Amino acid sequence: MKFYKIKSLLPDYAKDIKLNLSSLSNETILEKNTFAGTALTSSLTTQNRLLTENIAEEAKEILSDKELSASYTAASLMAMNNIYYRSIHLISNKNYQSMPANLRMNAMASHGISEVDFELWSLAASAIKGCGMCLDSHENILVKKDVHATKIQAVIRIASVINATSLALNTLSN
Repeated sequence: MKFYKIKSLLPDYAKDIKLNLSSLSNETILEKNTFAGTALTSSLTTQNRLLTENIAEEAKEILSDKELSASYTAASLMAMNNIYYRSIHLISNKNYQSMPANLRMNAMASHGISEVDFELWSLAASAIKGCGMCLDSHENILVKKDVHATKIQAVIRIASVINATSLALNTLSN
């Protein structure tokens, strides 16, 4: 992914974001589909339509239909889980942590793609939403699956740059 169109839309004050997008374009730690799914899941999580449309356009050239669907699934499930589990973690009354969530999450097991990719994409969404419980959960699963720390860090870096890009693009409409 090259992010050419997105970089051209960014305002002058976002020069560092443009440079970071360029650096991401040269990312070699992740496979192309893992990178594209991470970027797409991250953009979906920011809820920035312009950003998501541009990233989805590039991602469609890389991802299979199943991977595209799984990216949307990861973003939507994490939109629910990150809010729920972050809230449960932050509430002083720890009794809520022992209560069943009663949230349907069947797609966590039936997304149809590599479990590692789905966990990485879920990690990216959790980083953007700031859910420590979810970050720990996804990172623990990835470590158990022998995913190297540099891949985990790369996903978090992508999520952070996509999130900053979203904010910069949001200022254009204000």
